[in-house]
Amino acid sequence: MSTILKIFAFPAAIFIMCLGILTVLGGHITPGGGFQGGAMVAAGFIFCAVVYGIERSPFQFSHEFMSAMESIGALGYVGLGLCGLLFSGFFLYNLGVDLYGVSQAVSGFFNYPDPTNAGIIPYLNILVGLKVMVGLSAIVITFMEFRGEEVTE
Repeated sequence: MSTILKIFAFPAAIFIMCLGILTVLGGHITPGGGFQGGAMVAAGFIFCAVVYGIERSPFQFSHEFMSAMESIGALGYVGLGLCGLLFSGFFLYNLGVDLYGVSQAVSGFFNYPDPTNAGIIPYLNILVGLKVMVGLSAIVITFMEFRGEEVTE
């Protein structure tokens, strides 16, 4: 890649990742959320991986780190769903808002005095963002590291 592209790629990737994090954190009150923000964070990582190459990319995600982040995203999502099931009888019931008064005991934990209160939705956005970021990044890393071997017959 050209020198100009290498100079431009890292600051642009940081900016793209910051916009992705902003999209994840504001997803309960604005259009977007976990999936879109996770895809934006992954796009910043992928941009650097394409420009610098996997070996010299400024973002080095180990297999263990990516596996841990994907596990945290999946288990956290299921855990919040099971909390809703346990306290209200409905999987992924929004415990913080609790419009129907089903789970008074737990709603205080997710409820905060803010007009934009969304209960567990911001937590779900963060977990989905982690899962999407790792999933898209892993796909691109796999494609970039794959060395094709010719089939001889």
